[in-house]
Amino acid sequence: MMAKRHFSLQEYFIRRGLMVKPKLHFDDDLGQDVLQWQTVLRAKLMELMEPFPQEVELHPETVWQVEKDGLYKEKVIFDVEELASVPALVIKRTDLPKDARHPAVLCLHGHGPEGDWHAYGKDLVTGVATDTVRKHAIQRYNYDYAVQLARAGFITVTLDFRNFGERSDGNLYPGRDSCNVHFIRGLLMGVKLITLHVWDVMKTVDYLVTRPDVDPDAIGCVGLSFGGTMALHVAALDTRIKAASVSCALTTYMEYAIKLGNFCGSQFVPGIYEYADLSDLAGLIAPRPLLVENGVHDPGFPIEASLAAQKHLRSIYRAAGASERLFTHVFDGAHRFSGDHTVSFLNNWLRGRFCDEHALF
Repeated sequence: MMAKRHFSLQEYFIRRGLMVKPKLHFDDDLGQDVLQWQTVLRAKLMELMEPFPQEVELHPETVWQVEKDGLYKEKVIFDVEELASVPALVIKRTDLPKDARHPAVLCLHGHGPEGDWHAYGKDLVTGVATDTVRKHAIQRYNYDYAVQLARAGFITVTLDFRNFGERSDGNLYPGRDSCNVHFIRGLLMGVKLITLHVWDVMKTVDYLVTRPDVDPDAIGCVGLSFGGTMALHVAALDTRIKAASVSCALTTYMEYAIKLGNFCGSQFVPGIYEYADLSDLAGLIAPRPLLVENGVHDPGFPIEASLAAQKHLRSIYRAAGASERLFTHVFDGAHRFSGDHTVSFLNNWLRGRFCDEHALF
């Protein structure tokens, strides 16, 4: 009898993935101490993300300032490491009291419209609707949440991630996802692309706390898709983020990455699934407030897997004694920023109701 042969690499990785049992996956039935579990997992996460860039002075510079339709917009640039600088847009209402500090929200962008994923960066989130493609994308994904939250009274800041927007080098590799090319290029030198993204957001927090109009104890983070993935990872590591909202990003590695391949080299920590799933990383945010949104018709993040991830995350928050600080919203839509509860969530937790001591480990 001929032996059974296996030729498919896709099937190989799916079968391998089904055999993975993450070593640090939180199991409520084991009666684990949440604080100890978080300490161990956070240390492992940082170990896998190393090396982090070297600190440099920010040297922030305001490039231009404009006022329009009741909003003040400020283009800023600052350094995040010796070889990298960040362009960002700060938006706030013109009627905010100038002698007070206000809550601030990092509004992190995802990939842009299909076919030109890297060209737009921060523009769509900040409402730059200068052509038909941009207008359609903003409408389709409800994408201008930096403007929406600024109108709600928050100071918002949106940066371009590396390889996006002003930091994109254009279509260098036609037919290929440049995130994947840069991911492989970085691994040759032991550099992880997601580490650089997370670092840039942390340095943006460093910039925010220097501003006289920002309350350093009231900083939140919001993101859709890739931006939601970044919000999840940054909030897991940086406790200066007092509340986070993750839209259309929480799922399982098995479903969206191993089965569907719906990810790129910017969105995961190499080797992480040996130790944890995405819901475990989100569990590092506990007991700080977290809002998770998922659309029931999202093709890239099937709702069954997202609900399973929500359920596991809920067990972590329950074990941390913080069930009332985890909010999940399943909406009747596809891959987009719902935002149905975002303003009320951020108002509740960034305007004095959340005691800072709970965010410190």
